[in-house]
Amino acid sequence: MTFLSVEQPDDRVSSTSAIAVDFVRDWRQAALRLNAGHRTAFQHGYWLGAWYEAFHDLAPLIAVISDAATGKDIAVVPMTSHIRRGIRVVEFADLGVSDNNAPILALDAALDEAAMDMIGKALVDALCALPDRFDLLRLRKMPAHVGGKPNPLVSLGRIGSSSLNGNLVLTGDSYDDYLASIKRMQMPRCWRVFGRHAGARFEIATDVTRAHELLDVMDAQQQARMRKLGSRFVLNDDTHARFYREVARQGVADGYAVVSALVCDEGVVATTLGVRHGATYFLLRISHAGDAWSSCSPGLLVTERTMAALHAQGVRRFDLSIGNQDYKRRFGAEPVPLTDVSVALSWRGAPYAWRDHAAQGLRRHPRLAAVAARAIGKGTR
Repeated sequence: MTFLSVEQPDDRVSSTSAIAVDFVRDWRQAALRLNAGHRTAFQHGYWLGAWYEAFHDLAPLIAVISDAATGKDIAVVPMTSHIRRGIRVVEFADLGVSDNNAPILALDAALDEAAMDMIGKALVDALCALPDRFDLLRLRKMPAHVGGKPNPLVSLGRIGSSSLNGNLVLTGDSYDDYLASIKRMQMPRCWRVFGRHAGARFEIATDVTRAHELLDVMDAQQQARMRKLGSRFVLNDDTHARFYREVARQGVADGYAVVSALVCDEGVVATTLGVRHGATYFLLRISHAGDAWSSCSPGLLVTERTMAALHAQGVRRFDLSIGNQDYKRRFGAEPVPLTDVSVALSWRGAPYAWRDHAAQGLRRHPRLAAVAARAIGKGTR
């Protein structure tokens, strides 16, 4: 038998099942739980601390899932709640800046199929029992595993149901062998072409001041690129700029936040921003100075030079981010499926959950999906 505990308005806890679910409304308090737990780079304290501080207009809602009998924590789920088109939505702390979302899992959590089903059901039941009267739970871009352990929340959906996927490059221990495998990209030639410019060098920022200087350049270069394409750019608005700079401020010194650049006497030619967790690196943003530098493919070159530098430090897994641009295949990236979950928490949320499920099903039939998208347009996001 299992126990489910839910915080009541007067802070009393009631139990109805052997998995306890409590909710914390302050990330700083929740961050004290499972400090040594399994996580991806996007559940790191630097990332989530900066996120909850920057996107403060949304209400933190962090679920702490534990064994009711022993009190031992099983998982921490970093979420937020907000109202969108009159619907009270609960989702991960993301807003599009994270490549994946997942719970933080206890190192010793035993997660067989039955336990995962139980955890997912307990979270849904606990959300329904809150006085907030939430309507819809959306958990997007979830990996199937976190630190080698199965992600218990994917049991609420269908693995691979997300329209987005990771793009993973496994380099192996020999970077020379990896570079030979992508020889058609001609990265050594690009480096030689770039090297003809006075003062040409590659660098990774080692202090916060330099990291912030490079982020300033990145914002300007990406904005210029998006303007040329006629696309909207938001990553340099006050909120996003503050978020990325706080991640850099906290994470540059110990190598979590990686800000790199191609630089010469003429200025900063290209930049990248990524995050590293253990032997895995996630590339998040790339910028370059424009067509005048196309002879050395600066966006590709700064990516490859970053990979080479991090490989020398022990990184062997390089995720080139969500989105399936052609250059990622050229780097040898393989798609990593991600899972979306939508659960109605009330009758008001049911139509949106049904729509999400229909969209997930249509993704297996691209032609039908295109027709449906034109027919029904975009709903609540």
